Amino acid sequence: MARVDTSTSRPYHLVIFGATGFTGQFVVEEVARTVSEGPGGNLKWAVAGRSKPKLEKVLEKAAGALSKPELRTEVDILVADVAEADSLAAMCRQAVIVLNCVGPYRFYGEPVVKACVENGAHHIDISGEPQFLESMQLNYSSQAAERGVYIIGSCGFDSIPADMGVLFTRDQFKGTLASVESFLTVSSGPDGGCIHDGTWLSAIYGFADSQKLRSLRRKFNHRPLPPVGPKLKPRGALFYSNEIQQYAIPFMGSDPSVVKRTQRFLVEEHEATPVQYGAYAGVGGLGNTIKLLFAGMMFMLLVKFSFGRNLLIKYPEFFSFGAFTKAGPTRKQVLEVESKNIKKRDISLFMNYIYMSSFSEVGYVATPIAMVQSALTILNEPAALPKKGGVYTPGAAFSKTTLINRLNQHGIQFSVI
Repeated sequence: MARVDTSTSRPYHLVIFGATGFTGQFVVEEVARTVSEGPGGNLKWAVAGRSKPKLEKVLEKAAGALSKPELRTEVDILVADVAEADSLAAMCRQAVIVLNCVGPYRFYGEPVVKACVENGAHHIDISGEPQFLESMQLNYSSQAAERGVYIIGSCGFDSIPADMGVLFTRDQFKGTLASVESFLTVSSGPDGGCIHDGTWLSAIYGFADSQKLRSLRRKFNHRPLPPVGPKLKPRGALFYSNEIQQYAIPFMGSDPSVVKRTQRFLVEEHEATPVQYGAYAGVGGLGNTIKLLFAGMMFMLLVKFSFGRNLLIKYPEFFSFGAFTKAGPTRKQVLEVESKNIKKRDISLFMNYIYMSSFSEVGYVATPIAMVQSALTILNEPAALPKKGGVYTPGAAFSKTTLINRLNQHGIQFSVI
């Protein structure tokens, strides 16, 4: 069972590492909202990063946004840097769980995971980078198991809704669920919206290193999961979806790989029936589709070359038609964004069975909620986690917990319609 108690030497239930980052600020505010949900109604927490003055500004901003002036003085600050192993070790020795918000994870994630494993802290990240996630499983799962440490990746927009949603659908379905497809649609508020370029950077390096990911996966030597029912066929690179009444493309994030890893775990550890999964994203009408095709061709051409990647990194707003910016969305845009739906249908049985997950927006409200509730689930339900430590997906770690109920109570709704 996971160790979740604080002590004199390990005083914090949670340490938010990378609190000065764009998403880190929202994670800080979400933790501050949920302190009463900690063990015994109390959550002991701290923030961590490279710069104490910047961390003080984060707490100042959170105090103002939440009307909680006590945050300025009651939350401890730890100075830690991914380039300084000793500082990471000191941070991890003081935390039950490290909430790692420092990305791109392919560059900055492994030192934090290593420090957590070596110093007995559980680790939660919000990575949508399959190469990082799967390399951590390959390189650290055995060590984590030996030390009773739980390393759980993708606990944000990538890939809580998809991974937990498949499990929710399976549990609600009357019969054997053979396959699920998800369709992601996004809408913005009156002031528009955009995504911080950290996600853009992850996409650039992910596509550039796709061959390395294939090589990494061969090292696992996995056998294909046996399909149940008709094999789920991919829809194609671009198609019109009757489910969401717009054009759609394959979803490029980590959801498919995370869901597949969860299904493999459930088959191997619990002899469950595997669920096939396909993920798609809506792109809108014909005008948006033409724009996407042009942007996609430019991206795929430039990402192959060093000079092209530098251009993509330097000018994200230009090459993404404004979808990604270095500044990210304003707070007003984040709070105005309308609900986003992910719909999943069991197409292998050709039944009108729809699961819906709805939440506030792409990353900066839904992600902090999912990340913090994942941590609170560990703290409050350690006996419901897998019997031994290791590197897990959300579905593998939380399949027997009340995480879905917790998310429902915090605005990420799972329901059958």
